[in-house]
Amino acid sequence: MENKYNNHPSKSVYHEKCIAFLNISEKIRYVGIINRFGRTVSGKLRKTVKPLLSPDQARDEHFIESIRQQLRNSFESSIGKTIFSITKNEFVTLVLIPSKTTDDVLYYVTIDNDVPLDEVNDIINKVIEIEG
Repeated sequence: MENKYNNHPSKSVYHEKCIAFLNISEKIRYVGIINRFGRTVSGKLRKTVKPLLSPDQARDEHFIESIRQQLRNSFESSIGKTIFSITKNEFVTLVLIPSKTTDDVLYYVTIDNDVPLDEVNDIINKVIEIEG
């Protein structure tokens, strides 16, 4: 359902996307949809997962990732658009996927740290496919 006041999907559409992304794999810990300012538009944590970040840490992390993506956008004319970026941490793998349908949101996905990169790539491809 589109919001009649702008061209952005409604919060319920984003919530449904989060659920669809979580259903891709049991290895996905968290899916968040964040705007270009790092604010969470929608987010869903797998029920069996304990968050690694406090709410304040998550807010700061989302802000940092949105700023990093905006900086990457300045190189698009030279190297092309970012399809996704991966940050491998000791306890979790973070994937950031810019929306193909709007420049206003990023898909922030955390995956168990023991998932091999080929499986991470499969998850990324499925997120991109579902995104539209």
